[in-house]
Amino acid sequence: MSTHTYRTVDVPVAGGDLRVGVWEPASIADAEVPGAFDSTRASESSPAHVPSVLAIHGVTASHLAWQFVVDQLPGVRLIAPDLRGRGQSADVEGPAGMATHARDLVAVLDHFGIESLPVLGHSMGGFVSVVMSHLAPERVDRLMLIDGGLPLDAPAGISAEDLVAAILGPTAERLSKRFDTTESYLSFWRAHPAFQEWSAELDEYFTYDLVADGEQFRPATSLATTTEDTVDLNTGTALVDALGALPGFGKPIHFITVPRGLQNEAPGLYAPAHLARLLEAFPCVDHDRLDDLNHYTVVMSARGAERIGPLLRAATSVATAQSTT
Repeated sequence: MSTHTYRTVDVPVAGGDLRVGVWEPASIADAEVPGAFDSTRASESSPAHVPSVLAIHGVTASHLAWQFVVDQLPGVRLIAPDLRGRGQSADVEGPAGMATHARDLVAVLDHFGIESLPVLGHSMGGFVSVVMSHLAPERVDRLMLIDGGLPLDAPAGISAEDLVAAILGPTAERLSKRFDTTESYLSFWRAHPAFQEWSAELDEYFTYDLVADGEQFRPATSLATTTEDTVDLNTGTALVDALGALPGFGKPIHFITVPRGLQNEAPGLYAPAHLARLLEAFPCVDHDRLDDLNHYTVVMSARGAERIGPLLRAATSVATAQSTT
């Protein structure tokens, strides 16, 4: 039996509507009480007091990246937007950048009538989470940063184009590609070294990202927005200011890293020496290293979800049968 019922909601933000995935606890969705979940209505039918978590995806991902971990959070509502420029939020107009994403996320919380909640961020979502905790600290109960959120060890003096290539590699390259069929797009990803544990969920995740382009298909994710966000991460002030304020955040911060990166390569985004420097610079951060996972599989595989599940449940302060047996 599924632990959650899934729906999507469109939330107005500057420049358009943000598509937001919502996994409602089955106990709420099935409850026959006033104010309980009603899939025919929007946020007003979803009671704000239900334990909730905000989950922020990576730079070229979508909200479906979180479908693997939902069952690890029984009793918890998981709210996960497609960030502007991605998925079904690809057409939101206006500039991007970490501060803009943070403001969009505050609008999402306002839409659901939620004052504050734990925030999970994977990859670039971790950096967005840190900026959100700085710009709207009263809306963030705690941070869980999953292989992102603390500074990467990027080379100095690199151009914007080379910066995107260095950090994103083939992921950025594929945003310019066109594919003849959905199956050819899925075949592209099935051959990717990071995705050796294929699943029906991955089929759904990658198909969701595909849009028609004449007689071909292309990824919905905007290369221009991806570039803008990556440059902002490394040359803008929003993240610098937020990282400077992080020691004064005063709430739990959990940083999770894995040994392998976007191409399943070692040492991954946070090499041991660089990681040691970060943990020394940010003593306010608790850290866990999850072995035998890469940047994607830490959240986008059944095995990764099982490994990260206890940490997610601790972050949301929810006891489950899984954690007590």
